[in-house]
Amino acid sequence: MRRSARALAALVTLGATLLAAPLACRRGGDAATRPLRVGHFPNLTHAQALVGFADGTFSRALGGRVEAKQFNAGPGAIEALASGDLDAAYVGPGPATVAYLRTRGDLLRVVAGATSGGAVLVVRDARRAADLAGQRVASPQLGNTQDVALRTWLSAQGLRVGDGPGQVRVYPVANAEILGLFARGELAGAWVPEPWGARLVAEAGARILVDERTLWEGGRFPTAVLAVSRRALETRRADVLALVRAHLELTRRWERDREAFARAANAAFGALTGKPLPEPVLHDAFSRIDPASDPMAAQLALMAEQARALGFAPAGDVSGMVDGSLLQELSAR
Repeated sequence: MRRSARALAALVTLGATLLAAPLACRRGGDAATRPLRVGHFPNLTHAQALVGFADGTFSRALGGRVEAKQFNAGPGAIEALASGDLDAAYVGPGPATVAYLRTRGDLLRVVAGATSGGAVLVVRDARRAADLAGQRVASPQLGNTQDVALRTWLSAQGLRVGDGPGQVRVYPVANAEILGLFARGELAGAWVPEPWGARLVAEAGARILVDERTLWEGGRFPTAVLAVSRRALETRRADVLALVRAHLELTRRWERDREAFARAANAAFGALTGKPLPEPVLHDAFSRIDPASDPMAAQLALMAEQARALGFAPAGDVSGMVDGSLLQELSAR
């Protein structure tokens, strides 16, 4: 089966899982006693998760009752939320909004922002968008945040996605595989989160054509948010509150000392991937990422519209997707 067909099949599977989400999220009678299961990716845009699990911040906040689960990209984490295998996840806003719309708000709520920035389109030889016509450009997973951003940008540039003459062949593949494919000359470009953009520049001869910050007013857009299942929010609110409190503690540490936090995130990244980033790559990647506890509801609404325009999500209202009550409760203390 061709990779694009496998990616489409995975998206169909995700859709079916989301349709069954209301039942899955209500199953199980021991939810209050088991560890709070939190998903994240080995990306620097999930730096709070990387550091928080590595140094025990989350474990201390939840009395040891927390479990980390690793994913490559958002759709996989959303599927785990929908099937009841996750309670919370650091996830891109694209899959979160798609899941919210497909389940008519039943699956999840965004309780905090995590990061802004940290996504780039890197290319081999292209100097402008038109140079990508007829070429293959990768994204981390079909329907993930960078995949939606890439397809939206291509459309805005007057380029069509497909296998026909002059069309751009969007190729969803895991970030680690993108690095190898690019190094072998099998990709003309890739829209990726950090540190993969910085790694592609340093290790595979890529250069940045688009820093996604330039596409958003004020240069701010959510790259990762903290989402929780509605069931966890309703039945384990104290645990979710503890999770958000720890998340805010980590975010403040990042804001106070960016260099120290970058080093801690890199150590955790290296433990997960087997290889920490060289200092120049780490600094380059972190230069494009900012911590952000604000979920940025207005940008989430625009991302939902982009996903709908691409056929990834139905039309709907996402005004209820952000639950700011936990942030408000913690700020009042």
